[in-house]
Amino acid sequence: MKTEKETEIFFSLQWHITNACDQRCKHCYIFNSNETKKQSQELSFDQCMKVIEDFEAFCKKTNTKPNIVITGGDPLLRNDIWEVLEVLRKKSIRFSILGNPFHLTDDVCQKLINLGCTSYQMSLDGLREKHDYMRKSGSFDTTIEKIDLLKKHDIKVNIMMTISKFNEMDIEPLIDLMVQKNIHSFAFARYVPQTNDIEQNFSAEEYKNLLERIWKTYERHESSSVSFSLKDHLWTLFLYEKGLFKLREENLIFEGCHCAIQSMSLLADGTVYACRRCESPVGNILERSFHQIFFGKKMCHYRDYEKMECYTCELFNYCRGCPAVSLGSYNDFYKKDPQCWKKL
Repeated sequence: MKTEKETEIFFSLQWHITNACDQRCKHCYIFNSNETKKQSQELSFDQCMKVIEDFEAFCKKTNTKPNIVITGGDPLLRNDIWEVLEVLRKKSIRFSILGNPFHLTDDVCQKLINLGCTSYQMSLDGLREKHDYMRKSGSFDTTIEKIDLLKKHDIKVNIMMTISKFNEMDIEPLIDLMVQKNIHSFAFARYVPQTNDIEQNFSAEEYKNLLERIWKTYERHESSSVSFSLKDHLWTLFLYEKGLFKLREENLIFEGCHCAIQSMSLLADGTVYACRRCESPVGNILERSFHQIFFGKKMCHYRDYEKMECYTCELFNYCRGCPAVSLGSYNDFYKKDPQCWKKL
């Protein structure tokens, strides 16, 4: 079984370059946000160029490599997207796309590979019935169709699932289908409750049992070439209890939640978020640089680790759960992850 975790020192900028979109997904951060009108604005091309230059400078100062994840909305719906991507190509900045399947054509895929796109991520939130309920009618079949198109052009296909109690029974057959389609990578993330909308939350024990089911499915596909990305930080606890994860002697943060450590999110209007999975504005790139924002007081709020309930856990430097889920569930970023089953 092939599993995947990032080991190189990249700093990731998740850039929501537009909010234009063909879908209104029921769990979308943008269209469930209190700031939708404000976020409908887009940076100009010249402002985008300044963003790229400033992010390059930030990475140089922090001795990291820039990694830009271009998303939206659907980034392919931005009028000057090809001009922006051409600048990234010329600067040799690594980038990938998180988008919809609807505008992928032979011509578009060829442009993406020529510009150096490392991968294209699409979402599948279950099999046809549940995915289309969450997204829109026809979305499932279109996504499956475009997997083959992307592979035809040698673009790595990553599939992401947002999982909740609503669609949990679809995950094993979906993994089976993705292995059959021979995608590059499969991952899932938990649904982040909005405004205490917690009826789709798993209990801690339910989530542990879910991970056990998924792990058995991954093991069943041990000979597959698909990478099963262990994106959810509670995999660390799961593997630790199985004796498959070892602690290191140094008292340093090695893995786990990247919020305010190795990533930031940039919204379409220039607002910078500590984490796109929750309401976490820390500045605006039109007013301050990435360096000023990242080391500023508002961002430090998300690195105030001693306030976290799991601070004394021996896995703290490798996990920290998902504070966005804690914020959505309890209105408290520092509370213990509600799906963590470990007793502190």
